[in-house]
Amino acid sequence: MRLPLLGAALAAVLLAACQPVRHDAPAAVPVAGAAEAAAVPADDNLNAVLWVQRSAEYRAAAAQTYRAAIAQLDAALRQADWDALVPEERANPARGLKPAVILDIDETVLDNSPYQARLVRDGAEFSDPTWDAWVEERRAKALPGMVEFARAADARGITLLYISNRAVHLKDATLDNLRAEGLPVAGDDVFLGLGTVVDGCEQEGSEKDCRRQLAGRQYRVLMQFGDQLGDFVRIDANTPAGRQALLDRYDAWFGQRWWMLPNPTYGSWEPAVFDNDWRQPREARRAAKRDALDVAP
Repeated sequence: MRLPLLGAALAAVLLAACQPVRHDAPAAVPVAGAAEAAAVPADDNLNAVLWVQRSAEYRAAAAQTYRAAIAQLDAALRQADWDALVPEERANPARGLKPAVILDIDETVLDNSPYQARLVRDGAEFSDPTWDAWVEERRAKALPGMVEFARAADARGITLLYISNRAVHLKDATLDNLRAEGLPVAGDDVFLGLGTVVDGCEQEGSEKDCRRQLAGRQYRVLMQFGDQLGDFVRIDANTPAGRQALLDRYDAWFGQRWWMLPNPTYGSWEPAVFDNDWRQPREARRAAKRDALDVAP
């Protein structure tokens, strides 16, 4: 789930921001001292991006997620009351509506690791201009297993809805990219990007609840797919405790109604450990994340 930053004043609110995650060194490498650690670039996302691009493990994790979901499509279709929207986001009965699945795009459908790799190469952070330029290239590849799932759903008459925090002005480039990767696109209205206006619902920051409500007005949502907790349910308290409470509440939905894709490179879990304050200097954000590490004695 990629969220363009819309300005410093909004950065703390748009909590699905695309800042990279750091990984510490493997156990076989001596742990750096404080002075050495301070010299490491703040955006040392190397291992995370490399894992996404080069590891068989990442490809296996993505493929098995989509294969497992295909195996449950028919069961979900047969159950007339099966619904992947939380009750708070279901404004009307789902029974009798056309079936659909909701898919986040970035790191769920399309792999943007080349963009992340450029940030690693350049020692840079996410920015709107560089992100928009990458999207306009229309070169992101589908995740392993994604096309197979999409075709299986389409063959069963299930509409694919793409609810993304890509801004609405990136719609044409995004749909071109999806089609180029062989993904079903029923029409322009299946892309619900950041900035989509939903009558009767006021969107707060990057939360997707209004757009999910919009989807629920027309469709019975069988499944949701994402790489962030906010792709499935509204996050009212983006703190480690608040996020854990949501996971505890909906734990049984994962692997049935909800399907999580691995993404170690960025996500709303990251600002949760530094009070969602992107105005802090990079060094301060990094220090907060290091402090959040569990280094059991």
